[in-house]
Amino acid sequence: MSETAPRIRTELQVMFFDTDCGGVVHNIAYLRFIESARTLLAERLGLALAEMAETQRYPVVVRTEIDYRRAAKLADQLVVDGWLDRLDRARFWCGFKIIRPRDDALIVECRQMLALVQMPGGKLLRLPDDWDKYRKENAGADVAAPVTAGRRRN
Repeated sequence: MSETAPRIRTELQVMFFDTDCGGVVHNIAYLRFIESARTLLAERLGLALAEMAETQRYPVVVRTEIDYRRAAKLADQLVVDGWLDRLDRARFWCGFKIIRPRDDALIVECRQMLALVQMPGGKLLRLPDDWDKYRKENAGADVAAPVTAGRRRN
């Protein structure tokens, strides 16, 4: 996607409930971190929480690909970056990276495929017409995650 495609950045601190008895973050906690970032990204795309509840139109996760690169630990400060990665007719992909700024470590890389559905029936919907601006800016391109200078993969 182009630079005008929605992106978010959020910071968090690892809490006790995110970790096991050794103070290492549970794998499922990373998905919760991503869920929070994805909710903020959805708002940037025009899918506000209150409006979704009112219209019963929801983005539903269809697929998650996640690579755990390094372990985060209790009290770590983390940054979650999220972006709109790709659009199809009725599906879209979001990308996420979790970084520990203290040592510039890449903790997690993730991609999720989502679809918009109308509840309660679960009817698949086309993506909103106003999202075409993102599709046109990226016609035919297969875009990878954003590159951030100085990030090292440990």
